Amino acid sequence: MINELQMLENEETESEDLVQHPQAVETLFVNEFIDGILDPQQKMLGPVKDGGTIIANTTPGCWGPMLTPTIRGGHEVTKPVFVEGAEVGDAIVIKIKSIQVTSIATASGHDEVIPDRFIGDPFVSVKCPGCGKLHPSTVVKGIGRQAIRCSTCDTETSPFNMTNGYTMALDHKGNIGVTVGREGARRIALDAKNYMRTPENSVQNPVVALAPSDLIGVMARMRPFLGQLGTTPSKAMPDSHNAGDFGSFLIGAPHEYAFTQTELDTHRTDGHMDINRVREGATIICPVKVPGGGVYIGDMHAMQGDGEIAGHTTDVAGIVQLQVSVLKKVALDGPILLPNTEDLPYTAKPFTKEEKRRARELAEEFGVKQVEEVFPVSIVGSGTSLNEATTNAISRAARLFEMSEPEVMNRATITGSIEIGRHPGVVTATFQVPKAVLKKARIYKPVKKQYD
Repeated sequence: MINELQMLENEETESEDLVQHPQAVETLFVNEFIDGILDPQQKMLGPVKDGGTIIANTTPGCWGPMLTPTIRGGHEVTKPVFVEGAEVGDAIVIKIKSIQVTSIATASGHDEVIPDRFIGDPFVSVKCPGCGKLHPSTVVKGIGRQAIRCSTCDTETSPFNMTNGYTMALDHKGNIGVTVGREGARRIALDAKNYMRTPENSVQNPVVALAPSDLIGVMARMRPFLGQLGTTPSKAMPDSHNAGDFGSFLIGAPHEYAFTQTELDTHRTDGHMDINRVREGATIICPVKVPGGGVYIGDMHAMQGDGEIAGHTTDVAGIVQLQVSVLKKVALDGPILLPNTEDLPYTAKPFTKEEKRRARELAEEFGVKQVEEVFPVSIVGSGTSLNEATTNAISRAARLFEMSEPEVMNRATITGSIEIGRHPGVVTATFQVPKAVLKKARIYKPVKKQYD
């Protein structure tokens, strides 16, 4: 009898282990989304194998979730994915294999907040001005700026106005977008989800329902990239606030996701970058602050200049393919970006054979025995201002490469650049880093693979 009970207990234990530790897959298809909160306590998708592939159908970013109070983070990113073998203190290398826009129209514009419709933060804690409900469920009634209504009391509930906005039709070849007039915007708004190609599991209200048309006949080149790509923070936070600039709104906030500055610096992973170089062909090396890393994706943009100065750009749905691999014992404060060669500053582009030959000759003339073998690296920094973000990037680079901050600044000045990702406070410090230093920091292999 005892043996039979032991066998049953063993079978139950084995069954529990199978539930808790499912077999890692080579390719994981993702079409599930969070409610705007990146929570390390929530179950992740996967696991996916170290070296495996993630394919995701992502939802549009900013404006749709901003018009949907039940989404509490400003974005609607994918559920995080557990990467096999990723432990706290490691890093995850994410290679962007492809990005394909599926939306055939979108809308965007500059925003202003409506003070009586939120508590502390319009991205996080929306309050219906009619019935007073927090995070009210909503419906879309008609089109135009009054279209987002509370399901309970039928009051218009969006906490944002679009002060100058546009509706843009997108070329089916993925090359060009053109802003349309009032009738075109109306036509798109009346069939909003179809034009946005919003994924089935998305709950956001489509922004094109607002039918903005302040800009007409503006042509823009498409170059899609991911505004959100990273790993899960080690404390629950709104997804759009996972960076030093937007994250500052959480400090002392009057809602449940309040942080101190120390907590923000400790837990954030800067997955919300809005850097337009995070596009097909680029590689991101991300910190692992929770077991499995928790890779998440979202906020695809059809195009954007440096800075995203209007605060928003052309949010679209799309299909993304990523390859993920684990770097053991590489403890990072924030992401490292390895852009496509053509996206690097002129001073940071890999040297040609002829340039290296001439450098060696010049060095010999002045008694320098060896010229550094170097590769470009972009260190992401964020803060409440561009100055603070720059300081953050330089500080992170100095710690990672065991250099003094003045040395980092010198190298970034003559072999790289400080580039704006998002105004008010995301930048990259890009510069050429010696091979020996990259090896010591344990990131040489992915850097070499990107540029050699």
